[in-house]
Amino acid sequence: MKKNVFHLCAAMFLTLGTLNAQETTEKVEKLSEVTVVATKFAIEKEKIGKVIYQITKEELANAQGKSVADVLDNLAGIQIFGNNSSAGKDKSAYVRGGRGYQTLVLIDGVPLSDPSGINNAFDLRLLTLSQIESIEIMNGASSTLYGSGAATGVVNIKLKEAVKKSIALNYQVAIGTNNSQDNTTINLNDFNQNIAINGSLNKFNYLVNVNASSISGMSDANDENSTTKFEYDKFKPTNTYVKLGYNFSEKLNVALFHNFDKDIYDYDGGAFTDSDINNGENKQSRFGLSSNFNYNKGNLKFIASYNQNNRFLDEYSSWTNSMNYYEYTGKSIFADVVNEFKFNNQLQLITGVTYQNQRNQTNSPYGEIDEDLAKFNMLDPYATIVYNSNNGFNINAGARLNIHSEYGNHFVYNVNPSYNISNNFRLISSYSTAFISPSIYQLFSEYGNVNLNPEKDNSVEVGIIYKLNDIVELNTVFFYRNMEDAILFGASSYENADESINAKGVETILKTNKIHHLNISLGHTYTYKSADIDYIPKHKITATVGTTTFKNTYLSLNFKHISKRTFFDQWGTGSTMKFDAYSLIDFYGSYSIIKNKVSVFAQVNNLFNEDFVEVLGYTTKGRNYKIGLDFNF
Repeated sequence: MKKNVFHLCAAMFLTLGTLNAQETTEKVEKLSEVTVVATKFAIEKEKIGKVIYQITKEELANAQGKSVADVLDNLAGIQIFGNNSSAGKDKSAYVRGGRGYQTLVLIDGVPLSDPSGINNAFDLRLLTLSQIESIEIMNGASSTLYGSGAATGVVNIKLKEAVKKSIALNYQVAIGTNNSQDNTTINLNDFNQNIAINGSLNKFNYLVNVNASSISGMSDANDENSTTKFEYDKFKPTNTYVKLGYNFSEKLNVALFHNFDKDIYDYDGGAFTDSDINNGENKQSRFGLSSNFNYNKGNLKFIASYNQNNRFLDEYSSWTNSMNYYEYTGKSIFADVVNEFKFNNQLQLITGVTYQNQRNQTNSPYGEIDEDLAKFNMLDPYATIVYNSNNGFNINAGARLNIHSEYGNHFVYNVNPSYNISNNFRLISSYSTAFISPSIYQLFSEYGNVNLNPEKDNSVEVGIIYKLNDIVELNTVFFYRNMEDAILFGASSYENADESINAKGVETILKTNKIHHLNISLGHTYTYKSADIDYIPKHKITATVGTTTFKNTYLSLNFKHISKRTFFDQWGTGSTMKFDAYSLIDFYGSYSIIKNKVSVFAQVNNLFNEDFVEVLGYTTKGRNYKIGLDFNF
């Protein structure tokens, strides 16, 4: 079977390669070579010593109908835990051998976390791709600029902006299947629609975006050990985004924003265990303001936001033969003032200060947390200097002092030199320290420990970047990360681990861009962990082939291979489980019926209905289809 799969894939790839010789008159826009995530301000990628993965507006337009988790999971170095499980399963980004709480997710510069949870990990289910303009990913420790949580990487998401004309309307609708491997019937259980209205009126601009989905067709838990079929579990997300902006002048602008995200879902009783009454609800409400002021030699930015997460669970208890109700509320305040001052074309200084306050209120049958006691704040001044010499040498170095109300002070820093040997070839390197502060739950719950120290990370990167005329790009990076004081659950409470954990590996990406209307991206990540017990594969291989050969048409194939993994089943068998490798192939196509007005898109995921395990005891997706329409007025 696997030989047939690879033979068919090879044939499809060759077919796409042959088709690229045909003519097309469509003009192709070059990818941007400017990044924001590396310094918080726009800077040319060639002037920094980091590999930045950019998912552009054009690439997201060729991923309509997909989720944020789908898009990120096709990148080297990133594993989206739960992405191939049921829609209602929580989803977080594992980067370079780390866990979800060690990757920081930003929305327009504001860090996203969930103080209502155990470890502050942000759940990607609360995001919708239809509201996103572009995504930048910077793997590696980045606490100097971004503070707690940025230990293994930063995912910087930029939401859409208002268009220049007075009013524009976009409507998108999609419908598809949501089946496991043992269900090949064509039942349309995945429905999504999105509507956005935006525009500009003189100095004022506005944007309103609403997205709603309804997904069923799969059980959360795997029923392979059951004599009866498990019921389908529903997932219904709603996402609303509103942004109002005003440009006082070319130098000063201010924007107000509000996000409201809500997920309603069914869930089962655990691995291999069905439940027809367990249900949950997640709510995230975030509002704030941002301002940007350009002056003669620099740029001053200010961002402030208030975020509240509410989670409600109704769960059956076999011990009491009754329903238990859980209510979790997390509140966070974030403010960041950062200034970029350019001494000249070679030297710039970035200085800033960040304030965060987090609170947690929990009501459950197993204990309560009072937000008047369960709270902490952090005040972090930081500075980074960026120097770009005329002879090709570049260096980015900085430091941050974390002042925490519970554990005191913690200092982190980074040194990131690089050297442009030529216009095509660059050597990069970095040494960075990072930290992750204990969560409210880990400090103040019934299992909490107020004497916890932050987790500490030390990371080293060495690599090369080769680029040829915006056509071919090769990135290879060796990384090594050592983590100390890991926060683990001990005999009766959370505690800092005595032993350190390290992860090392190599990330490689080869990309070709617009060679006779053909784009190819190949990626490989090798990761080795000293404690390899958490589903992280040693090898992840990705490949994407996309073509615009046919007029008004985009076609692509995505290939992903995940090697063997291990997992320690602490709460089940008490033993280490081993899982086989698997490979997935996805097809995507779109056609512009009326240019820039009406388009149709379609996708087939898990084309060969591969049977595999992603999370022990939980269902994984089989072959699924989706088709949709996109309208612009």
